[in-house]
Amino acid sequence: MFEIRHQDPIGCQEDCLIIGLQNVQDKFGGRLSLLDQQFNGALTELVKSGDLSAKCHCLSVIHTLGRMQVKRIVFVGLGKPKELKKQDLKKAFGKAFKQMKKMRWTSAGIALDTFTTVHITALDAAFALSEALPLSTYEFEGYKRKPNIPDAPVGRAAVFADGKDEEELKAVLKKGYVYGKATNAARTLVNMPSNLLTASQLAVYARQLSRKYDFEIEILEKEEMEKLGMGALLAVNQGSVEPPRMIVLKYQGKAEWSGALGLVGKGVTFDTGGYSLKTKAGMTGMKTDMAGAAAVFGAMEVIGELQLQQNVVAVIPATDNMISGNAFKADDVITSLSGKTIEILNTDAEGRLILADAVTYAKQHGASYIVDVATLTGGVITALGRDKTGAMTNDEVFFEKVLEASAETGEFIWRLPITEADQEKIRDSKIADLNNSPAREGHAIMGGVFIGEFAENTPWVHLDIAGTATAEKESDLGPAGATGVMVRTLAVLAERMAVK
Repeated sequence: MFEIRHQDPIGCQEDCLIIGLQNVQDKFGGRLSLLDQQFNGALTELVKSGDLSAKCHCLSVIHTLGRMQVKRIVFVGLGKPKELKKQDLKKAFGKAFKQMKKMRWTSAGIALDTFTTVHITALDAAFALSEALPLSTYEFEGYKRKPNIPDAPVGRAAVFADGKDEEELKAVLKKGYVYGKATNAARTLVNMPSNLLTASQLAVYARQLSRKYDFEIEILEKEEMEKLGMGALLAVNQGSVEPPRMIVLKYQGKAEWSGALGLVGKGVTFDTGGYSLKTKAGMTGMKTDMAGAAAVFGAMEVIGELQLQQNVVAVIPATDNMISGNAFKADDVITSLSGKTIEILNTDAEGRLILADAVTYAKQHGASYIVDVATLTGGVITALGRDKTGAMTNDEVFFEKVLEASAETGEFIWRLPITEADQEKIRDSKIADLNNSPAREGHAIMGGVFIGEFAENTPWVHLDIAGTATAEKESDLGPAGATGVMVRTLAVLAERMAVK
């Protein structure tokens, strides 16, 4: 996929040469002066006439007209060097790779030095381009009959990096590509229809991961859950003909099983709302209610590929939430794995129920820290919009680690509060220890507070990705549909914990 070259990029012979154009006074001075000479100063004139722009994310394609071996140069505007951020750089590469896909070009040369600044190194640029390549060119194949014209994926990227350490560059390029491919794997799971991706199929996927990366695996079926007393997950599954699964993947990156990071992902493969039935419009798209599970699977793929020196246990409760004569109802009282009883006030608040048992089970498997990821509430979209993930925690120090990981990946999170008054609302039941949905007000907070009752004293962060799990419009880093959000944040968190 990636090839390191130590010669001048002017010798590029790929389908196109990608160059970053920075908004400086002499845009074709220094490292790009030789390139302008190939065009007898015409590139400078194109800048002056406004036909070639260094404005951030502006893309221009110039035909070389036989002046170089490569036929086309793709210029990507980077803006002012001092203002260029790593996320901007990633989007710039994404825009270039999307153009390649559109034009059906299968190979590219990248002049790596043109994407560096005083604060962005060649390694930063290498990671950005290798992550952006799979992210930006991702496409869910779907189930339409195949067109006669075959796809033309980007098959080769020649990275021109004269004077750079080749082995170090290769390692960074591989790492970025792993992050991007794992995010795409999560996207594909979320995009799949629920009749094809059941709880049983999620278990099959987990087995494939375990074989590939030698993860320890445990998959509990309904009878085993009944013996263990997983009453919360079983209650949600009562109305379904599809059996539930509790999926556990363990990765031991240290000599002793201690300090394990627990990743818990909501795996509701379809959510009707149960007897608290969703509207027609509200039910469409509920195949994506397992995006938390997909994020955890994606993170485990990164962890397995990079062989991080950190212990990680992934726990995914998987079921759908359907209606039948056996389905659980409002006013029911159920007993969770922890022993805490729950009064059901809303059957559409099912995600927190299955996560309650999963968080408890993660603790039983030795998780010392827990992050749960879930498309939990519409309330988080009302509060924060569709571009921000809501977060809650019971531990300031651990939350800072998650926040730093999210900042590194560009997956923005915003913390919501937990107060004693919120906890009192969740505990307000005359017949049970807890209720699952006390009110519409602060609904996103109520969902997180409920899960926190089962995390108890274990350092815990809750991530509500109801808004960020899907995108309504395409971006420079992917199409509309599933985003694979939090795959990279969870993986970076595990990576940072491994080197502490």
